[in-house]
Amino acid sequence: MSTDESARADTAAETTPESAQEEAHERANRRWAEVLQETRVAQTGVQILFGFLLSVAFTSRFDGLGTFDTNVYVATVILGAAATGALIAPVALHRLLTGERMKDDLVTVAGRLMVTGLVLLSLTISGTVLLILHVVLPDLLAEIFAGAILLWFALCWYGLPLYLKKRSTRRERRTPG
Repeated sequence: MSTDESARADTAAETTPESAQEEAHERANRRWAEVLQETRVAQTGVQILFGFLLSVAFTSRFDGLGTFDTNVYVATVILGAAATGALIAPVALHRLLTGERMKDDLVTVAGRLMVTGLVLLSLTISGTVLLILHVVLPDLLAEIFAGAILLWFALCWYGLPLYLKKRSTRRERRTPG
């Protein structure tokens, strides 16, 4: 589901009788506060991971990495930097556009940046797992575990929400109303 569809679904879901009193600006404020809270949670993790990745290059074992491991490291650092940028961007948007009466647009763009940042973060974590496990396990086993971690993130962060949305939609169609 796209972010626009999610925003429309969020708006439609919020027009129930008990929430009919919430006005558009109140809904935008609430959704923006939710985005900022989600951003805080994701930022902390990505910043810690990115700091760890940056420090790896300064360890004595780094010089002994082969070409494959060095390439994985470089790709993972780039992915981590991109994830950091995407996950912190909503804060910059907020700071630069506060008072411009663009909150609905900010929520939509921030939601897209968050999804992008989470995809990049899942790739960063999987790359980090591959890098670490490649040092301590046989190559194929390290690659299987890193792939399993990536699959786990895809299932938890994307598959499960899509499944729950689909299930909810089916349930709403069956409910007379």
